[in-house]
Amino acid sequence: MDFSPTQEQAALKESARRLCERDYGFEQRRHRMRGAEGFSRDLWKTFADLGWLGAGLSEDDFGYGGGPVETALLQEEFGRVLLVEPYLSCAIIAARAVVALGDPAQKEALLAPLVAGEKLIALAHNEAAMRGDDAAVRTEARLTADGWRLSGRKAFVLGGSSADILLVSARTPGGVSLFEVPADAAGLEVVAYHAVDGRRVADLMLTDVAVDDAARIGPEGGALPGIELAVDHGVIALMAECLGAMDAALWLTRDYLSTRKQFGVTLNTFQALQHRMADMLVETELARSMLLRGIAALSDPDPRARRAGVSAAKVQIAEAAVKVTGEAIQMHGGIGVTEEYVVGHFYKRAVLARGLFGSIDLHLERFAAWSRKAVA
Repeated sequence: MDFSPTQEQAALKESARRLCERDYGFEQRRHRMRGAEGFSRDLWKTFADLGWLGAGLSEDDFGYGGGPVETALLQEEFGRVLLVEPYLSCAIIAARAVVALGDPAQKEALLAPLVAGEKLIALAHNEAAMRGDDAAVRTEARLTADGWRLSGRKAFVLGGSSADILLVSARTPGGVSLFEVPADAAGLEVVAYHAVDGRRVADLMLTDVAVDDAARIGPEGGALPGIELAVDHGVIALMAECLGAMDAALWLTRDYLSTRKQFGVTLNTFQALQHRMADMLVETELARSMLLRGIAALSDPDPRARRAGVSAAKVQIAEAAVKVTGEAIQMHGGIGVTEEYVVGHFYKRAVLARGLFGSIDLHLERFAAWSRKAVA
């Protein structure tokens, strides 16, 4: 089997690397984070002009004919520079939820402006007590004579602080449903803050937020499979981001060891450090292989097999990312933990990624349960 990227995929990856190297230096990133929204709207429009916001969507879904491979290539490059723009939350997770659940009119109304960079959309699904269990939705939607009334709390919503539209999951009589809620809806309070890795997230408080039945995306009570699929795409994209962070931390450490001297020689001449660098390289390349396995799992028609494959990738890559970026800090010494130096920020992103979309224990249990069933 040939895992080499196509000519178009290689060009996409190269264009992303060139832009990130030119316009996304560490100091430029810090400046954007200090802005009102925590990212650059101008850069977001550039992403749209380059076709990146629709790179992972089919042409029928107002994209450019790509899929998870294209988004993974972009996310790997974004991980190298610790991107804070809401690409993961908007162009991948929210877009995939609309693709899975929306009717043609809803797809046109939501995906077309998303791909054009005119609207930011975020999936507001996570809750404090959920802990990775996508079915444990406590936010409620009551059907009234005028439509639906949503009440509840959503926690740590990626991209929620800047979204124009929120896709809110809520429990209805038939199960879990998904609703389109404008960010300025009456009764909706958005509390924005920075996550440990610098990206902006939000908590949502919904108090009798009124939406009509046309705002429901997908069948009443039948949104959970589509939400799970969107989250799985988000997990794999996040792991691609981790791979980029690992790779950047690895080679940054290599360069540091080749210039920093101790006892009159450069640190890269010490055998113990050479062995540790070799271990970092092995972990990074193993993560790259597991990312390919995770991407392949997304196309599995069996939802349980798909989720098991995604969980396996999450466990291996997330743990490796924490290990590699932690080792990078160790070999840099004191400078590695300073706010002004980039290597410590790779570790922060890896630690956050390890906890997002469910703990390592949850994903191990999910993979083990599927494995036992497959063997039986």
